[in-house]
Amino acid sequence: MSKKSTVVLPQTQQILNQMGEQIRLARLRRHLSAELVAERAGISRVTLSNIEKGSPSVAIGSYAAVLHALNGMDKDLLLVAKDDELGRKLQDLELPTRCRAPKKGE
Repeated sequence: MSKKSTVVLPQTQQILNQMGEQIRLARLRRHLSAELVAERAGISRVTLSNIEKGSPSVAIGSYAAVLHALNGMDKDLLLVAKDDELGRKLQDLELPTRCRAPKKGE
């Protein structure tokens, strides 16, 4: 069985690359080896390497585990979508939002 490749937009890939580089630099600033961080995160050394390269095929839980292994940096994940300006504007305008996609033929 072949492994599915994850397709991401180039802009999203740039963000993942930057995040991976920031994780790598955080590890190096703390003078932690890749083996130690991988062990603390409960992942393989290869998975950590893929995270530091910004691989989109690595589960977000592995990214979170690595951030936690770097002395609690996983709290920063709470900042994701914290300030949802567009969502708040839509809410303020009380525009109807669909909960589901329309059925085929509608």
